[in-house]
Amino acid sequence: MCNEPVKEPIEQQHQQEDTADSSVHKERKKEKLHRLHEQIDKLQAEKDELFAKLQRVSADYINYQKRSAKQIYESIAYEKEMIIKSLLPVLDNFEHTLNGAEGVEDIESFRKGVKIIYDQMLSILKSHGVEQIGSVGQKFDPSYHQAMMQRTESDKEDGIILEEFQKGYRLGDKVLRPGRVVVNKKPVDKEGLTEQQKAVEGDEDYFDEDRE
Repeated sequence: MCNEPVKEPIEQQHQQEDTADSSVHKERKKEKLHRLHEQIDKLQAEKDELFAKLQRVSADYINYQKRSAKQIYESIAYEKEMIIKSLLPVLDNFEHTLNGAEGVEDIESFRKGVKIIYDQMLSILKSHGVEQIGSVGQKFDPSYHQAMMQRTESDKEDGIILEEFQKGYRLGDKVLRPGRVVVNKKPVDKEGLTEQQKAVEGDEDYFDEDRE
C-alpha cells in the first residue's frame, strides 16, 4: 500500500522524458530537412548559373563560326578578285596586239609584242608566288619533272634533261604541274640503274603503254 503512490510520478516522468526525446528528434529532423532544402536550393542555383554560362558560350561559338566562315569567304573572294584584276592588263595587251596584227608585215615585231605580254604574265604569276620549274640542262628530278621520253646524247651526262615539252610550275614548295621533259640516257644494265634513272625508266614505260 505504501509503494503504490510512488509509481504514478515515475510513470509520468518516463512519459515526460519520452515526450522530450520525441520533440528533440522532431526538431533535429526538421533542422536536417531544412539543411537539405538549403543544399538543394544552392545546387539548383549553381545549375542555373552553369546552364546560363553554357548557353552564352554556345551562342558565342555559333557567332564565331559564322564570323569565321564569312571572313574565310571574304578573304578568298578578295584574293580571287586581286588575281583577276592583275590578269586584266595582260588580256588588254593581247587584245591590242591581235588588233594590230592585221597590218603587221614584220613578224619579228609581232613576236616581240607577244614576248612582252608573255613576260608580263610571268611577272604577275611570280607576284603571286608562282614560278617556273627549271629543266633543260639540269638533272632529272622526279619531284619536279616527268619524263615523257629518253634520248641518247653521248656528250651529255646521264640523267640530264635535254628538252622540255611542257613547262612545270610551282607555288612555293608545292608543285602545281611537273615539267614534261626528255631525259638523256646512256646505255647501261638495268641492274646498275640509280634510283633517279629508275624513276625516268618508270615514267618512260608508263607513257609507252599509254601510247599503245
